[in-house]
Amino acid sequence: MNQLEALRQWTTVVADTGDFRQLDAFKPQDATTNPSLILKAVQKSDYRPLLDEVLAQHRGEPLDEIIDRLLVRFGCEILSIIPGRVSTEVDARLSFDTAATVARAERIVALYRAEGIDTQKRLLIKVASTWEGIEAARVLEGKGIHTNLTLLFSFAQAVACGAAGVKLISPFVGRIYDWYKKAAGAGWDEAANAGANDPGVKSVRQIFDYYKHHGIATEVMGASFRNTGQIAALAGCDLLTISPELLADMAGRPDSDAPLARQLDPQAAKARDIAKVSYDEAGFRFALNEDAMATEKLAEGIRAFAADAVKLEKLMTEGR
Repeated sequence: MNQLEALRQWTTVVADTGDFRQLDAFKPQDATTNPSLILKAVQKSDYRPLLDEVLAQHRGEPLDEIIDRLLVRFGCEILSIIPGRVSTEVDARLSFDTAATVARAERIVALYRAEGIDTQKRLLIKVASTWEGIEAARVLEGKGIHTNLTLLFSFAQAVACGAAGVKLISPFVGRIYDWYKKAAGAGWDEAANAGANDPGVKSVRQIFDYYKHHGIATEVMGASFRNTGQIAALAGCDLLTISPELLADMAGRPDSDAPLARQLDPQAAKARDIAKVSYDEAGFRFALNEDAMATEKLAEGIRAFAADAVKLEKLMTEGR
């Protein structure tokens, strides 16, 4: 048994990529995409024909609609390979507009349905974990459209997502780690902040335990990993979405080299004393404001995804 196989004993493995030709090697249950991953994929010669085909078929349509058609095309290709769900992201530039996020999500769902996809079972709509994004997810879940709340860095975001009844959240382990490492500068002690002491790992554990203790059905999917140690420290999390590079690393490493043990356990979480928390909009915004790391990384993440959406639009405009 290798480490990837060992991880699958407790955790659903998800591939974090737009490069769907890599999926067969790792047999993930689900897959996640985002604008940055799609942009990276369409700049490869293997995937450029897919972009050209979408442009040719939908010439003259609004650019934002063509972008959604491209995302859905990638999603359908991924779904032809994996048995589970694909996550497709709403434009990050809509992160502070609830109504526009709902409308864009509904259009993406309609495009998948037109391709014969059972969207309730096989699609998650990715939305940034702003207050407006969480409210959009509440509306979408009420319509039977399942959501994946991304760019999640704080406990307050997770609490609000659970209260909104979202299907799944994606806490960004690696980006949390990055912030604390940068903030510590020369004083950072890598060994002391590894494994269970990694700040990103601690954040996911706190959320996981809170959800399981209080019977919150929202799934927890750790994301954005920097090394396999972070993954091993979250064995037992509901899902983990992992880059092809780290999947390959774990698949090539025998479990006997570094045996994986379950680290997150729902039954253990139920036995802990964990107070219930709730936020209204003002409380949520203040709690997020008090968390400098989460505030900075959320804003940075939205800017980065928005910038890549613009680059993707430019690439498509040049190809029209």
